[in-house]
Amino acid sequence: MSQNELTGGCQCGAVRFRAESLGRPSICHCRMCQKAFGSFFGPLVTGHGVIWTRGQPKLFRSSNLASRGFCADCGTPLTYQADGHEIELAIGALDHPEMAAPTIQVNPADRLPYFEGLANLPMQQRSAEREPFYAAVVSYQHPDHDTTRSGDSA
Repeated sequence: MSQNELTGGCQCGAVRFRAESLGRPSICHCRMCQKAFGSFFGPLVTGHGVIWTRGQPKLFRSSNLASRGFCADCGTPLTYQADGHEIELAIGALDHPEMAAPTIQVNPADRLPYFEGLANLPMQQRSAEREPFYAAVVSYQHPDHDTTRSGDSA
């Protein structure tokens, strides 16, 4: 994978980053990650040589030992960083999140009791009656690649 592929950013494009390489991808079940991501867990990957190519994340000191970065404009969770450790990037903020398939789960004591069964839930397929809705959706999210300016759609 080339350096250009290791890019990412927020939904609105105000904050963009590049990493030289990625480390261990994980999902964290701690309650702080659940709240920070508004989800069942926090998907994170160590980012080596991270530089901000557009904007900077706003930081929230989530504990006495760590800060979390997010876009101040759209709220996208972007980072977790424990004091004295390398930055962790939100896997979903990568332009190619498939490059960071989690290899470990951490903080299992806080894992939600129904988490293990999520993959077994029934899958709802797209229906023909909902196709007009899907066809009418116009995404305002920043594309999964670098652009000249934030808010560019191409």
